[in-house]
Amino acid sequence: QVEMAESGGGLVQAGGSLRLSCAANGRLYSSHIVGWFRQFPGKEREFVAAIRWGTTKTYYSDSVKGRFTISKVGAENSVYLQMDNLEPEDTAVYYCGRTSSYSTWPRDYSSWGQGTSVTVSS
Repeated sequence: QVEMAESGGGLVQAGGSLRLSCAANGRLYSSHIVGWFRQFPGKEREFVAAIRWGTTKTYYSDSVKGRFTISKVGAENSVYLQMDNLEPEDTAVYYCGRTSSYSTWPRDYSSWGQGTSVTVSS
């Protein structure tokens, strides 16, 4: 069972940047899709971005499109989320998970890590 581990969160001022990492402890296959989600206190996880492992096709939520970039490094079994022009509204715990069929619903993903906290100050 592949498990994911997120890292790279922290405190940043509005307008700043952070790069989150999602490392898989096992092999990812071309059929896999790795997605980033974020969770605000008291809310369900919401979709942020996803990438197809095989084709590197990417998907973004409207709220982050143009500001966040998802990418992968196959040799590292890792997916990255470059977050630029951060806003206080981006403050959340960020999680990555994997699925075999593209979805924006967290229930369709598995292998969640512990999450990494991002705080954007105004």
